[in-house]
Amino acid sequence: MTGAAAAAPAGDLAKFNGVNAWIFDLDNTLYPRSTNLFQQVDRRIHDYVANLLNLSREDARVIQKDYYQRYGTTLRGLMQEHRIDPDEFLAYVHDIDHSVVKPDPRLAAAIAKLPGRRFILTNGSRAHAEKVAGRLGITSHFEEIFDIVSSDLLPKPAAATYDKFLATTGVTPEHAAMFEDLSRNLAVPAALGMATVLIVPPEAAEALGEAWEREGREAAHVDFVTDDLPAFLEQVLAAIAR
Repeated sequence: MTGAAAAAPAGDLAKFNGVNAWIFDLDNTLYPRSTNLFQQVDRRIHDYVANLLNLSREDARVIQKDYYQRYGTTLRGLMQEHRIDPDEFLAYVHDIDHSVVKPDPRLAAAIAKLPGRRFILTNGSRAHAEKVAGRLGITSHFEEIFDIVSSDLLPKPAAATYDKFLATTGVTPEHAAMFEDLSRNLAVPAALGMATVLIVPPEAAEALGEAWEREGREAAHVDFVTDDLPAFLEQVLAAIAR
């Protein structure tokens, strides 16, 4: 998939004409999966589940991934099945080393030039998103961070989460674009009328993540696929400037 951004036909990019709201997922989207930041979060979630349920690491991993797939986040599964305190969970799993995220001036420059409003829509916490955005050097380019608490702890891909985001921000979906690293999280945005972009790792990093996370690239609800977000945004900017 390397070079996916460069291969995008110019005609297709006309889909971004009229877009005035740019919505980005956070983890493995605004920074590359190879940064391995989310692997730290994943390990913390694993430890939380093992300690909470007094399980072996192997059994905790099974429970963690099952909840992630069925409920959208492990947090949602733990809330539904074990009534945990979400604030305690979010603080614990995001207590990680954010210094592995490096400044990305190219990404920052591209985002700053996008016409209209810009948002982060994440299943993580606001504190985590703020730290990541700060490390990347993109904080000032975003109007709002809509985190898991803002969505009443109901994660993407639930339709109600996107409805809450739209109602809160006043974004018109027909004039919006959504950027995500999970195909399943783009189904509702596409149905609402948004342009959708799936961020994938380069071929060299394909082994990272779960197999199901790599599914859906050919789905009808995915308009564009790229392994280079800054390059893709530069192409979008060039296309809509014509």
